[in-house]
Amino acid sequence: MDANAEDRKISVLVIDDEVAHAQAMCDILATIGCECRLASSGTEGLQQLQENGFDVVVTDLVMRDADGMAILQEAAQHENPPAVIVVTGHGSISSAVAAMRQGAENYLTKPVDADELRTLVQRAAEHRRLTQRNLELERQLDERFGFEGIIGNSPPMQRVFEALRQIAPTDATVLIRGESGSGKELVAKAIHTNSPRRNRSFVALNCAALSESILESELFGHEKGAFTGATSRRQGRFEYAHRGTLFLDEIGDMPITTQIKLLRVIEHKEITHVGSNVPIKVDVRLIAATHQDLETLVHEGKFREDLYYRINVVRIDLPPLRERPGDISLLADAFIREFAKRHGKQVTGLSPAARAEIERYHWPGNVRELRNCIESMVVVSRSPILDVDDIPPYIRTAARPTPSPRLPLAGRTLEEIEREAIMQTLELTGGNRVETAARLGIGERTLYRKLDRYGLR
Repeated sequence: MDANAEDRKISVLVIDDEVAHAQAMCDILATIGCECRLASSGTEGLQQLQENGFDVVVTDLVMRDADGMAILQEAAQHENPPAVIVVTGHGSISSAVAAMRQGAENYLTKPVDADELRTLVQRAAEHRRLTQRNLELERQLDERFGFEGIIGNSPPMQRVFEALRQIAPTDATVLIRGESGSGKELVAKAIHTNSPRRNRSFVALNCAALSESILESELFGHEKGAFTGATSRRQGRFEYAHRGTLFLDEIGDMPITTQIKLLRVIEHKEITHVGSNVPIKVDVRLIAATHQDLETLVHEGKFREDLYYRINVVRIDLPPLRERPGDISLLADAFIREFAKRHGKQVTGLSPAARAEIERYHWPGNVRELRNCIESMVVVSRSPILDVDDIPPYIRTAARPTPSPRLPLAGRTLEEIEREAIMQTLELTGGNRVETAARLGIGERTLYRKLDRYGLR
């Protein structure tokens, strides 16, 4: 990606067979430094698209030759498709909605509002560049470091990536700390994939999910007849992971007696089956993870201090999603691509209002919760663009700000109350219509209609 992409002017193709109207839009966009090209027919617009790259295309929907839907289809064929904003008359809103379903970023109605045109073009260009940065980041990580699936461009995640680059090629024991759902196992897999053991097994075990006796059998294996139900000899996870990597998740929940046996394995590099006295040599890289404060558990006598120092050779602290809000959109876009492909859905992105809504939510379940949310939205959506109404209700409710004191409602019409609510929310958001729509729980297009209705443009 161009290092100067942030400073580059927005390139816009304006397509309209009403030349005066097209020129007027170009003049409006020139006031914010856009580089505009004008096409006075749909056919000319298609040719321009085939020969040149653009950040944004603003196209009339109804033209005498090739129409706006043909422009949309052509734009979608590009490797880095431009964002498309369609322009239509007030009597053709349904056509604009159909265009949105086919992947248009947004729409404008004639006569075009100058401020709205500038805002939508800037927002569309920024969204496109953000998506390109994310794709480029993923490509660089995959090619240079192989950190598949770990997405983040925020400073906290850049520190994690830097630590992974230093840790992965070594054989050091690693402790990963982070809240549930923050991606600890994904990080452990990335370490293994980029280590000299990459061609050997990666074996994972959740220590919180098993009773003490079963956990010991899972870790160290057992002999036939070692306990009731042990009908045959069985290898443990340490043996499966020989010359590879063993990932022990939620190690803070491991019973004290099992901790003692684990410590001996780490020190002597050998395990003993349950029901046997014969030691078996193992060569395993250990990665442990926990959502708990192990120092507190050590102080409380619930975790052995000597084991803590053995596993805490190198530590990675994964930030919760609420501390890296800039990564929410990157993750959401990646999950949309993943689940659209998995479920065979023609979903291409989020509306600005929906994006603002998910960025406002605090995500207590971290990346796992966001992933589940996006999958649900993709599955139930009937449109290529996920909107506020597709977001699960509990997230929409939790993302709302604390309401202001109630307005006196008695004696007022519903229209008066609605108008007042829109006015106050616009004032609260500094006139940001995307955030206003999200806070009111309506789509951005619905907000525009209400602004027109109440004369609040």
